[in-house]
Amino acid sequence: MQFTKKISFFLTVLLCSIAIVSCESNFKEVQKMGLSEFSPSGEADTINLKYTDSGRIKAVLISPKMLEYGMVEFPFTEFPKGIDLTLFDAKGKKTFVKSNYAISHKGTNIIDLQGKVKITNETGETLETEQLYFDQKNEWFFTQEKFKFTSPKGVSYGEGIDFSKDFKKVNSQKISGEIDESD
Repeated sequence: MQFTKKISFFLTVLLCSIAIVSCESNFKEVQKMGLSEFSPSGEADTINLKYTDSGRIKAVLISPKMLEYGMVEFPFTEFPKGIDLTLFDAKGKKTFVKSNYAISHKGTNIIDLQGKVKITNETGETLETEQLYFDQKNEWFFTQEKFKFTSPKGVSYGEGIDFSKDFKKVNSQKISGEIDESD
């Protein structure tokens, strides 16, 4: 009888172990079902996109790679290899924007520029930083990161800045540098 109890105990432990392993395998499959594949709904190489409004070019976007994520809850477009963007004002003056990476959020119309962000205009003003946001609707740039601003009047450094795309309105924080105010 003792031997029968041992076999019975052994079989019970074996069956429970098999059931636990089997449930764990099913649990992992159920977990996978809850995850959606996060892959782009569109992809393009070497793009040259021109944005026009009322027959006038407002922007030209050039990028070696674009990934469109339009089928996710918060749609966005990613530029993993960076962008080269030219913005035009009403008088045709240009502002040039370059970054190593960019992501454009559809719902907010905010572009997040990252990695060696550099903005220049035709009057010789340049802003350099590691991350900068561009509000497309209001044509406004902003960051809380450190920056370097160079103009014909001098160079300044700071942390935190926001400005219009033509540099006519600038609000900066924590600045230092030398600027010639004699003009």
